[in-house]
Amino acid sequence: MNKKTNPRAVVIGGGPAGLAAAEILSAQGLSVDVFDAMPSLGRKLLMAGKSGLNLTHAEPYGQFVERFGEQSPRLRPYLDRFTPGDLREWAKGLGVETFVGSSGRVFPTVFKASPLLRSWLRRLDDQGVQFHARHRWNGWDSTGKLEFEADGKAVSIEADAAIFALGGASWPRLGSDAAWVPVFEKAGINIAPFNPANCGFNVAWSTHFLDRFAGEPVKSVTLRHGNSKAQGDFVISKSGIEGSAVYAVSASLRDEWAQTGEACLTVDLKPDLTADQLTARLSKPRGKNSMTNHLRKTVGLQGVKAGLIRECLPKEVMDDPSALAQALKSLPIRVDSPRPMEEAISCAGGVSLDALNEDLMATARPGVFCAGEMLDWEAPTGGYLLTACFATGRAAGLGALKWLENQQ
Repeated sequence: MNKKTNPRAVVIGGGPAGLAAAEILSAQGLSVDVFDAMPSLGRKLLMAGKSGLNLTHAEPYGQFVERFGEQSPRLRPYLDRFTPGDLREWAKGLGVETFVGSSGRVFPTVFKASPLLRSWLRRLDDQGVQFHARHRWNGWDSTGKLEFEADGKAVSIEADAAIFALGGASWPRLGSDAAWVPVFEKAGINIAPFNPANCGFNVAWSTHFLDRFAGEPVKSVTLRHGNSKAQGDFVISKSGIEGSAVYAVSASLRDEWAQTGEACLTVDLKPDLTADQLTARLSKPRGKNSMTNHLRKTVGLQGVKAGLIRECLPKEVMDDPSALAQALKSLPIRVDSPRPMEEAISCAGGVSLDALNEDLMATARPGVFCAGEMLDWEAPTGGYLLTACFATGRAAGLGALKWLENQQ
């Protein structure tokens, strides 16, 4: 990196983390260029907007931070500087009002990402940021210049600081293909292996069960695995299980499967009733009723839930009211493996936080900063992913400013 009186910063990656870094840098009058391999910027943000754009979450801040698991202590300093409340105020400053949904998730009132992205890009343009689409970063040359491929031609760019926000490995069709990993490893920057996060799982359903219930939602249940617990819904897919409740416990399931080659999820099909209450109801005489009708009349289970009971439990349990009641509170679903990375909402793995200083600068390559989902952290869905991308992007921008000032 070169020392200059008018330094130039380059941001590689035009998603939320990269644009957040560009906003910080350009607001201080620096010359900032944003490069992205795709034809347009913010493609993953726009994709998230198709489901309403869950920007952040309104739960108490202490609980919010804990959602990042073992990396919570490392991420907290960045989140402290750009909290969920700060994100909502920032969006308001772009003319986008937000509201809190019934689950605590925060959405724009327009339920779209495009108005926010358009307003944001206009602000960055007004601050002098230059945008360069269809520029794929390929590494550094022997002099330290950044090498890009654009329209089949090699382009070399000199920069005084570079902020990388290239995403993880879970959305290759939108640009997050982890092609940068070998280049970073060659530069001596440690990378933790990528794994799917917020993902579905393969389950060996019977043909009979799939024919009847593939695509059916299983509503108002509680899922558990290890210390992870989630209330809500999930979906029976042709390959297994997916949906928000599954994603919430997916990290625990994935890790056990990686260690042992197998994992078992438990489902409470009747979270509103205790095992004793279920036993009392199931112990009522069946008379001429089939088990299907008995389940429906006594405990209100039918359709896909009744199908799951028959799919997952042996006959001897079905014939014992007490054992069946316990099983309804903890129905076992054995998973075979996580679904492929490209189907995952997000991923674990990436640039190790131990490879970066507190300003998110690579210790092995001064002047190089990293942000967003290319860092090794994970979080459940619910606004946590986007908030951390914004927060680490801004932190990388502030870190680059600090480093550039020290180079003068």
